[in-house]
Amino acid sequence: MKFLGNKATAMPLMAIAATLALGAPQAGAQGLFDMLFGGGVRHEPQGEFPPPPKHKPKPKVPAGGGGGVKISSPSYYTYKADRLVRVDFSTLSAAPQPATPQDAAFVPSATGAAFHDAIAGLSDYELYAEPDIAKALIAYYSANPDFIWVSGASLNNRAQDAVRVLGEAASYGLTPADYTVDVPAVNSASSDDAAKLKELVRFEMSLSARVLRYAHDAQSGRVEPNRMTGYYDFPAKPLDMVGVLKTLAHTQEVRTYLESRHPQNAEYQALRVELESLQASAENEIVVDPKLLLKPGQTSPELPKLLSLIARNLDDDMGGTYGEILSRLATSEVYVPELVPLIKAVQVKEGMKGDGVIGPRTVALLAGTSKADRLLKVQVALEELRWLPSDLGSPRVFINQPAFTASYIDNGEEKLKMRAVVGRVTNQTAFFYDQIKQVDFHPYWGVPQSIIVNEMLPRLRSDPGYLDRAGYEVTDSRGKRIPSSAVNWGAYGANIPYSVRQQPSEANALGELKILFPNKHAIYMHDTPQKSFFKQDMRALSHGCVRLQDPRGMAAAVLGTSVDYVAEKLKHGHSTEDVTRKIPVYVAYFTAWPDMSGKVEYFNDVYDRDSRLKQALDATEAVRSPSS
Repeated sequence: MKFLGNKATAMPLMAIAATLALGAPQAGAQGLFDMLFGGGVRHEPQGEFPPPPKHKPKPKVPAGGGGGVKISSPSYYTYKADRLVRVDFSTLSAAPQPATPQDAAFVPSATGAAFHDAIAGLSDYELYAEPDIAKALIAYYSANPDFIWVSGASLNNRAQDAVRVLGEAASYGLTPADYTVDVPAVNSASSDDAAKLKELVRFEMSLSARVLRYAHDAQSGRVEPNRMTGYYDFPAKPLDMVGVLKTLAHTQEVRTYLESRHPQNAEYQALRVELESLQASAENEIVVDPKLLLKPGQTSPELPKLLSLIARNLDDDMGGTYGEILSRLATSEVYVPELVPLIKAVQVKEGMKGDGVIGPRTVALLAGTSKADRLLKVQVALEELRWLPSDLGSPRVFINQPAFTASYIDNGEEKLKMRAVVGRVTNQTAFFYDQIKQVDFHPYWGVPQSIIVNEMLPRLRSDPGYLDRAGYEVTDSRGKRIPSSAVNWGAYGANIPYSVRQQPSEANALGELKILFPNKHAIYMHDTPQKSFFKQDMRALSHGCVRLQDPRGMAAAVLGTSVDYVAEKLKHGHSTEDVTRKIPVYVAYFTAWPDMSGKVEYFNDVYDRDSRLKQALDATEAVRSPSS
């Protein structure tokens, strides 16, 4: 598979609604807008585009104007797995034994004649497989009429290795039952050679079918992500199934080959290690109410449990400062003032604000999630990693939405990591990967149609000139600039034949720079005037784009230059600079993800995507289980 090819041909068309990273207007922002754009005193902008007025008059919308029409965000779908089909062996059974094999690489073995005799035993064999696997079986064995897994009258070493690998599927987060094969006891003495041969050829076909399923699942995953939601956008990862069987027929390294179908990156291996550890571990013996909310001065029987967990993980520095307090108040159910500095210190150490309030996030960090929840998150993460390239590339930019972070990674080292803001639950950031192309200094902001229609149009109907006052440009379909006040905005609904962009300024929604990786979701990384958002722990606050805490640092990293160079570029107004290296960017969604040392961290499922993937996996299991 080509690592960064033309995705336009491989990805299904999806709506691009609600994908630019713009924050929700804050309370009282209308008065601020009047000061910013109505001729009053200018202050630091608090919103990312002018909000609607507090008291909106009901405009008269002409017939056909589409008054309440809005552009919708992508949807989630009820996942439907491909139905299995019965493999049609009739064409294989009817095919004459070729004098000259169709496949030039095929060399008849001593069992070739036995195979030709054995295929008669497939006439009433009910083997079910995915349609592409069923097709590949017939194509391969028509061209190569011989056993892969049988030598003489016995199962060969290839078969034994393959069966062992399939039986270890759980170590990769897969379901062993999906790859189960009935192994015949054909090595024992038997006078019924015809019955033995029948068993052997049925085992041959069954094992080939399940090996192909395993190879597909290891390389691409068990579910097709783009069928789950319009927020998922991944190119196909084609698998030459006939080629897989050809390779296995000519190698003794079956295990090595099948294991090579899995992603070959450090993150996948770290998740496997975590999975093995979880499968062998006991459930947490200290269970804290995950919904606990405890403020200083309040009482809860859950507090001693948390204090016990803190004491268990206390390092030397924290122990020297807070050891005595913990020892003295270990059984206290009252959240006394003496404990507040301890809780704040623990929160700060874990990357939180340190407000001293014990809430669900603090509990999750200290007590962790249940074993079952962690198992699911790791299994989901392994599945999602199969949707990505096996080699993630270096250098690369990795954005993990549930962690609200963005990193620049090169040569196995995280050179840069920063807080990020991603889309709100109502304006979710898509999950996809692409290639970074350009850095835009002092950018224009091209307002997407979804925001024009859903959020600007209601005000424009009653105040058509407000874009002119707010520093926006309006152009028609021919690119001609026209005053916003000259447009009859009330005549339009979801289809507006005008483009709107915000000029570079201190008030620009994108701040001082943006980093582009062109995609159909119109998602990119950018600066923001709303710096306060980075102080929050839950940072799903934008319209879909990714806002960076340190945009200059990221721009310097992808350009292969210094922050000083970026600062100098910013002194000279609007400009662009191409990124000349191949740098993939992953706009990813992992609720379990290893840090650079291999330690797996867990995050909240902010968009509830794990449960949706679990539903898709369950749907796949339901299709496979009746005839597996």
